[in-house]
Amino acid sequence: MATLVSTDWKLVKKPGAVPYQVFTKPIVKSEQDDRDYRIIQLENGLQATLVHDANADKAAASLDVAVGHLYDPDDMPGLAHFCEHLLFMGTETFPQENEYSEFLSKNNGSSNAYTSTSNTNYYFNVATSALPGALERFSAFFHCPTFSPSCTSRELNAVDSEHKKNHQADMWRIFQLNKHLTKPNHPWKKFGSGNRDSLSKAAKDIQEKTRLSANTVSENRAPTSPPMVSPTNSESSTNSELDADGGAVGRETRRRLVEWWSKEYCASRMRLSIVGKESLDDLADLAATLFSPISNRGCEPLPMITDHPFGPEEKGTLVSVQTIMAFHALEISFPLEYQAPLWKYKPANFLSHFVGHEGPGSLHSYLKNKHWVTSLSCGPQNLARGFAMFKVTIYLTPEGFENYRSVILAAYKYIELLKSATLEPYHHHEVTKLSAIRFRFAEKRRPDDYATWISEHMAWPVPRDLLLTAPRLTWDWESEEERQKGEETVKKYLNQFHISESRVVLMAKREDHVKLHPDLNWEKEPWYGTDYAVQRFDDAFVAEAEKENDITEFFLPGPNEFIPTNLEVEKKEVSEPMKRPHLIRETPLSTLWHKKDDTFWVPKAHVVIDLRSSVANASARSAVLTRLFSDLVNDSLTEFAYDADLAGLSYNFSPHSAGLFITMNGYNDKLSALVRHVIEKVKDITVDSKRLDVVKEEARREWENFFLGQSYSLSDWYARYLLSERQWTMEEKLKELGSVTASEVQEHIKALLSQVNTRILAAGNLYKDEAIKIAEIVEEGLGRSPLSPTQLNERCLLLPEESNFIYSSDIPNPNQANSSLTYYLHFGPIADQKLRVTSALLTQILTEPAFNVLRTREQLGYIVSCSAWTLPGASEKGLRIVVQSEKKPEYLENRVEAFLDEMKTKLEDMSDEEFASHRSGLQKKWLEANKNLAEEVSKYLTHINSGQWDFLRSQKDAALLQTITKAELVDLFISRVHPSSHIRAKLSVHMLSKKPRPKQVSAAAAEAFEALLRQQLPELDVKAWRSSITSDNPTIVEFGQYWLKNLKLETAQKLLVQLPGIVAQYPIVGDVIDQKRSNATYIEDRNAFRASLDVSVCSGPMVEWNDLPTPRF
Repeated sequence: MATLVSTDWKLVKKPGAVPYQVFTKPIVKSEQDDRDYRIIQLENGLQATLVHDANADKAAASLDVAVGHLYDPDDMPGLAHFCEHLLFMGTETFPQENEYSEFLSKNNGSSNAYTSTSNTNYYFNVATSALPGALERFSAFFHCPTFSPSCTSRELNAVDSEHKKNHQADMWRIFQLNKHLTKPNHPWKKFGSGNRDSLSKAAKDIQEKTRLSANTVSENRAPTSPPMVSPTNSESSTNSELDADGGAVGRETRRRLVEWWSKEYCASRMRLSIVGKESLDDLADLAATLFSPISNRGCEPLPMITDHPFGPEEKGTLVSVQTIMAFHALEISFPLEYQAPLWKYKPANFLSHFVGHEGPGSLHSYLKNKHWVTSLSCGPQNLARGFAMFKVTIYLTPEGFENYRSVILAAYKYIELLKSATLEPYHHHEVTKLSAIRFRFAEKRRPDDYATWISEHMAWPVPRDLLLTAPRLTWDWESEEERQKGEETVKKYLNQFHISESRVVLMAKREDHVKLHPDLNWEKEPWYGTDYAVQRFDDAFVAEAEKENDITEFFLPGPNEFIPTNLEVEKKEVSEPMKRPHLIRETPLSTLWHKKDDTFWVPKAHVVIDLRSSVANASARSAVLTRLFSDLVNDSLTEFAYDADLAGLSYNFSPHSAGLFITMNGYNDKLSALVRHVIEKVKDITVDSKRLDVVKEEARREWENFFLGQSYSLSDWYARYLLSERQWTMEEKLKELGSVTASEVQEHIKALLSQVNTRILAAGNLYKDEAIKIAEIVEEGLGRSPLSPTQLNERCLLLPEESNFIYSSDIPNPNQANSSLTYYLHFGPIADQKLRVTSALLTQILTEPAFNVLRTREQLGYIVSCSAWTLPGASEKGLRIVVQSEKKPEYLENRVEAFLDEMKTKLEDMSDEEFASHRSGLQKKWLEANKNLAEEVSKYLTHINSGQWDFLRSQKDAALLQTITKAELVDLFISRVHPSSHIRAKLSVHMLSKKPRPKQVSAAAAEAFEALLRQQLPELDVKAWRSSITSDNPTIVEFGQYWLKNLKLETAQKLLVQLPGIVAQYPIVGDVIDQKRSNATYIEDRNAFRASLDVSVCSGPMVEWNDLPTPRF
């Protein structure tokens, strides 16, 4: 056993059980926390935090391994990430590759994993009763994974597809560029996500070095003439299983992976967290039994990289970066020591309190008043275990971008102010007090989120009993000496924050950069192809940035008036908590729903106001004006709301398709002040033309950038647009935006607020009289809508039965490699309870196989999902399958329909036991308790916003679910889902990538070329290439280069000249645009199509509660 020499640990031995050591000190937790905790260490060195939650209806676990992509071998970028993928593909105890996901799916569970810089985290959630079975499957990944050879090539494709998904995302591109611009040989430079090429290159290099000269044959033989093979394309699958292990290159890649895993995945590097209903003793026994087989390989438990990636060449530079999306931003980065050991006083967080402040006197306030910025954020980031960065990120207006040098100077001037300022005691005291309040009243969250948070923070160098508190609390100074040391650390950081010690990254589209700097020397980052240019700041600029602050508008923030002082909660024991809010007030202007918290007992409340108005979205121009209205209100409240936000009070004002939402939540002590101020600003705002220009520019960028997003987000959006009664395209809104004036926005606000009906929910630590007072404040000055609340509900458009519609469009981004398919099948009205329940069960059953077949088995792409889709207005529902892929959408639709055909047999043959397990899993999902007040409020809002008021739907549906038969499920599938149905209603959206793909050699083309070789060179091993090329479908260049190296030049040239023709004759399945489907109707005119559809019927409330003295209806 890994011995812990401490009186705080005790050895636990039980007859017939695996021994372990237990940490004996109590784990410090919040007074609000009713869970029990225990930390144990197994004989192999693995530490586990066990969480007993007696009230849990969902269990979870997370295992964190203290190695991430910075520990990849230099010649195999992405290996840690590849390990994360392949690890899930079966174990010795559970060899079926989807056993784990299938088990979780049947037990109301799910799983995921991620690879970071210094750690890799695996986690799942599942019904409490299924925790032991889930842990048994989960633990095996870490002591007996098979790294299934048959999955090697597929998971290489999955990693490659994930990289291609991110290729046009600025976040990933700029992240990798920052890593690329690192001092030589530093591990931070590594390409963490990896792709097929980066993972296969080492194996290919070995193949090249060991290539035998025997592969080159003499061509001085009389050729024979065997019949030419004429393979045909098959649509049974996109991938050949002939070389599922990737051939010799794939086998070598897998060998390297197993070698790396055997070296790096060590029990002492693993930290486990389990959240369950079982007792702590039972959880400890489970952990000890199931995770003790993991080997301790004697590795350093927490490997550190203390060398910072910034060297002299990286500091004092401006890096200009060309973005894909249209935005302007700059980011200032200062090297910082690793922050986890400074958990007690968190000095870098304290600095960010000032630099990131948005109140009067702040950097943000100064820049905003100049109309140079739209937002500013800052704070420390632990980039890896061992080093960190302090970053200031500023999003600029076009005017701010033109004045970026002045923006940079202002940031350094503010830092100079901090260097010379006296930081008052109340500043630190406020930070500590707010952290204490947040910790004291922290609510529960999803168990897998919590388990992941714990397992990650177990790697922090903190006393074990402070595991829960150290990351979240900031301590007040315990002595004068501690205060002096803490302030010295802050001053030390400030004295390091010089322009010559930092790097600034300036982000914008190419054309914007060229306007400012037409002569920049652009270079390309190797993995994403991001264009960038590096310049050193000139001496004069550096000297100006080093000067003392001379900006008179700067001053430090004063005391925060929003910090709550009354945190009392009147807790009254109830036999059973109320399951719904009550309608306590109704007028021609509003309905008010209220629920006093009787479950969570925290001094918090939520107020949600849904302002419904037919004016808000009557036309594309109205929608634009409503959006600008909300943006202007938010813009005007920045300074006021910032202190409130710091003190745990937040608000949001945003448009939706039937009006506007005003949401406010946080500690109820000062909530009324926030509510009153926000409502007053909504009603009384005066539109400033200069600020209008700023928010118009933000809206323009957002709508233009929409077209540059992920392909599947486009196909999803158009599918929803085609089925919405009142929605406007980005093009329609952009057409209106430019001509909008301040006076027009002002008039629109007046018209909108003169015709409203409001739906209000007040929940939490608020009493009825307080809720009524809020409703009265809301109503004051508003005009009544001439339409009834039911008439103001959203409505969708209904696909007719016997329909098969396809809408196809090109993706505007010419560099987007992925196409996408959104495939929607309509079930019917939500008011039909039996249909609602049966379709939910069918969706539950289809979800896991859709992922397993379309992504894992057929490797169509990284993004694959199958889910329920509720249409606008929440009165109709259906099934949505989405696939993002390099394959053409027509082909993706073929594969989706082949999957549905396969599922027909699976459903018909499903055993009663399996059917019952799916039914049980869905029932548990519906009866899951809310984890916190926010979850409860969200569920209530669903029924208030829809106008259906069906708050007990989950309970009623769970009861009906037990009566649903397999025959009824199959009938629904046959009639509404299966492609052979004569009554199903279907719409698919095809978004087509226009980026040309490199020509690839299909399996059929390879066989045809092999036949040609065999004909010319009978003694040649024509299949030898399969051992040297890992890809199922190599590019024509890669394939040709292999034969150029392995044949005499003259022979190779003679044969390879025929290769392009063969590739054209036998293309990759899914790469060629198919003929239009004869049984489908293609949508040519979107508006005409929408006009042809019937509008859904909104029946209003589905339940009469009779809460008011006089029944509502």
